[in-house]
This record gives sequence, structure tokens and C-alpha cells, in this order.
Amino acid sequence: MGAVDVPTDSSRESGGPYCDQCGRPDADPDHPRCTARRELEPPRFCPDCARRMVVQVDPVGWTARCSRHGERTS
Repeated sequence: MGAVDVPTDSSRESGGPYCDQCGRPDADPDHPRCTARRELEPPRFCPDCARRMVVQVDPVGWTARCSRHGERTS
């Protein structure tokens, strides 16, 4: 599984059926806080399966890895 580039635009959706900030279904209407967090924070949950991801933050970006869906980078 290769790295997946994730857009950092705050207007984008998480890219899957689940929110990448809170792990709840993306169809839930109450995600304004998650949208605001997305501007500054790396994803914490896999948008494909809602599993908690292993996140590594460094001065030039971040890497988030899901055990099922691989790695995403900034």
C-alpha cells in the first residue's frame, strides 16, 4: 500500500464515509468543529473505516497510517 496524498483544503470532505477528525459517519450534519480542526490538525481517523490512525507530525508535514488502508501524507 502506497502513500495517499490528502488535500488540506478545509472545504473538502474527509474523502470517505467517515469523518477523519472524529470518526463518526460523515453523513452526520454536526461537523463544523471537525471542519475547523481540519485546517490545523492531521486526520486522526481513517475516512474509509473509522479506525484510529497512527499519526506522525514533523516540521514539514504529517503522516497518518491506517492498519487496513495504508498511509496518507500532507
